[in-house]
Order: sequence, then structure tokens, then C-alpha cells
Amino acid sequence: MATDGVKIIDSDTAHDTYWGMMDLYDSGADFETINKEFPLIQYDYFDNFDNELYVTACALAFWEMGQLTEEKLGHIKTIIDKGACVKEWTENDENYGKSRQKELDKFWNKISHPNTKVRARKKFRKITNLYFQTDDLLTFQLKDGNYRVVICASIDQYRGQCNYILVPTTYNANKKPTVEDLMDKEILGREVGSGYERQTTKERQPGIERIWRLNGGNCNFFFGLTKLAVDHKDFINFKDKFEKVGTLKIIEGLKETGSFGYEENFERFETIFGDLEHHIKIFQMKKYPVPTLCDI
Repeated sequence: MATDGVKIIDSDTAHDTYWGMMDLYDSGADFETINKEFPLIQYDYFDNFDNELYVTACALAFWEMGQLTEEKLGHIKTIIDKGACVKEWTENDENYGKSRQKELDKFWNKISHPNTKVRARKKFRKITNLYFQTDDLLTFQLKDGNYRVVICASIDQYRGQCNYILVPTTYNANKKPTVEDLMDKEILGREVGSGYERQTTKERQPGIERIWRLNGGNCNFFFGLTKLAVDHKDFINFKDKFEKVGTLKIIEGLKETGSFGYEENFERFETIFGDLEHHIKIFQMKKYPVPTLCDI
């Protein structure tokens, strides 16, 4: 369980449940499909705490869709009355317990009345006039006159938001780079602990053996990239500072996330790449050879 607060959509479980249901709703799925994918009654998968988070998130989604029946309300009430989250929050801090109970009381008062303004299905426009493309090798020049390089690992579009996912490299020279100049450089990332057996880890992240071999091969961990996300609407203000100098494809299985941050302006790139070694140290990143991570 991971939760940032006492509100209905403050936990990972609630967030994934609510938005999973709304994604189906907005994509045009019928209610039978939504009920099947997110059954209100779960018998095997959650403890009482997470079950409360799951059920209340479902309840909010169903209420917004105008699909809360008396039968569903009855089950939701039994879960709320157990107060599993209230009890656990109270054990940590009595004030948090009281705040959670207040949220539940307010929430029940809301959903126990019919929704008179059912949420319409939303349609999100997919951006097609992209500034760059996946696998583009992008260079930019800082105040010191040297060029740095990032790889556009992917372009993520979700619910109307478009992010360019840029991965830092260690290139730093006064020469505008080519793809060949990156062959002896590194890409930033980090190891992520795996609780699985080696074979399962390999199956869940194809290509991970390439990283393991750097450590002698007798390893068992996942790998994730360092990712700098720039929103399409922000990138328009400084996209001209970036130039495509080729393409470099990171192996698909090695594109998982090790760390993630949003960068809103070029000054952030000045800060990060102006002293990349300091950034690597502070955020506990590691360097991985370009030929290891890329499909070359």
C-alpha cells in the first residue's frame, strides 16, 4: 500500500482504480465491460485497508458515470462502516484518523444521493504535429559552448497530455555530435531491486542480461532509465535549442523508468547538464555504455 493522504484518490490503489475505470469509460467501453474489469466486490486480492481504497475509488467512478445502484451502495456502505483506513491512520496519528473519517462521511453523503450531472465521456485530441520523434538523437549547446545530447526514448500521450521522454547521455564536447560520437559514451539509469527469481526477472524485462553482464552476469535486478519529461506545450518555448543529429534506438525492454522528472524550461537543462556529475551523485544514478543499451 502506498498512500499520500486521507482523501478518496490519494493512494496508488485508488488512483489506478479510478483512472483505469475512467479510461475505459472515455474510450467508449460499455458498462458491462467496466463492471467486469473492475468488479466492486473483491474476495482475494486486497487486505481490508486496500479494499476500502479500491471500493471507494470504484464508488466515485460509478457515481460520476451515473451507475451506482442500490445493490452497489449497500456493499460500499458495509466497507466504509468497517473503517479499516480510519483504524490504521489512527494508529499512526489520531488526527489523520479523524480526517479520514471526515472524508468518508462527506463522501458517503455525496454518493448516497443520485448524481444529477452525469459526467460526459471525454474525447482527448492526439497531438500529431510533434516537434521530434521517438529515437531522435538531440543535441543542444550550453553557455560554456559545449554540446550535450539526449535521446528521445518515447513520446507519451495520455488524456490530452503529450510528453517527450528524454534520456540523458554523458556526451560533452565542443564538437556537434554524430551518432558515431556516442558509441563510447554512456546513458544514465539505475538498478531497481527485483523480488523475483532470475528467470522471472528476465521474462519481465527482456534484454536485462545485457545490464547484468556489466556486473559479471551473476545478478538479479531490473533496470530503469533516467527520464526527463517535457510537455509539448512547454517545449514550444525552447524546442529551437534542440537539433536532431541522427537516431539511436534504446532496446525496448530497457526503456523502463528508473527515475522521472518534469522539466519546464531550458534553464533546467542548463542546471542539470551544466554539472552532470553532481546531478548523478545527488540522485544516485549510474552510467551505462551506449552500445549496451541501444539496438546497434
